Amino acid sequence: MPDWLDIVIRSLVAFVYLFILTKIIGKRQIRQITYIEYIVGITIGSIAAFMATEVDSPIYHSLIALTIFALFPVLLEWLSLKSKHIRNFVEGNATILIKDGKILEDNLKSERMSTEELMEHLRMKNVFRVADVEFALMESSGDVSVLLKSQHQPVTPQHLELIVSPAEEPQAVIMDGAIMDESLSNLGLNRNWVRAELEKAGVALENVFLGQVDKGGQLYLDLYDDKLKVPEPQAMKLTFATLKKCQADLELYAIGTKDKRMKRAYQVDSEELQEVIDQVKPLLIR
Repeated sequence: MPDWLDIVIRSLVAFVYLFILTKIIGKRQIRQITYIEYIVGITIGSIAAFMATEVDSPIYHSLIALTIFALFPVLLEWLSLKSKHIRNFVEGNATILIKDGKILEDNLKSERMSTEELMEHLRMKNVFRVADVEFALMESSGDVSVLLKSQHQPVTPQHLELIVSPAEEPQAVIMDGAIMDESLSNLGLNRNWVRAELEKAGVALENVFLGQVDKGGQLYLDLYDDKLKVPEPQAMKLTFATLKKCQADLELYAIGTKDKRMKRAYQVDSEELQEVIDQVKPLLIR
């Protein structure tokens, strides 16, 4: 067999076997590399290169070595799940870099991190003042986690005691100018509904790059031509405005009538409608 053909075959075998070993090791190794995994990654890469080019060496020798090194992180991961001491030794512990707005210089030095690098990590978390930080920790993966002080954290609906509707994933019903029947079926809709909505917006199906339907049943369109503006759906806002108008009309009727029985009835109806409006507002106004 010619040497070049032997190298081609060895390279293909090395690539396929490395792919299989990577699938066995798992996705976590790609996202977060520990010290052991870093060593194993370098080593198996060298072994695979040796296996592909050293035609005088039996290929099964390299396969055995690759298997042994690939099983190291799998074994250590299993042991880490069984023992916290092994987990701490293999993966390490988080290091506090900032506490109560104060930089811990000794911990910063132990992690061999400069002030510029720390500030870069903070900026990547949208934090520009060290004094605003309650805690900043370097995780075992090398990422820096940041917890802002309470007064500097973003305001959420919970802080304001507001009721908001639960978030749900929008369904893509149009992709690349084609209607997605499966997504429409999941929403209980059909192609006629899509065509009717497109007609309202004055848009042709072939001009739509992406169309999404939210939980309220509104269709949002993104067109191939970014210069064209598609009006935002107004059905929810119009429904909310109509409810508010009805509630205001009931209050006016209650004020305008002299019949005490009707006045009381209008007031009760107005209060009940206001309760309904408060319940559906998170769903209609977002």
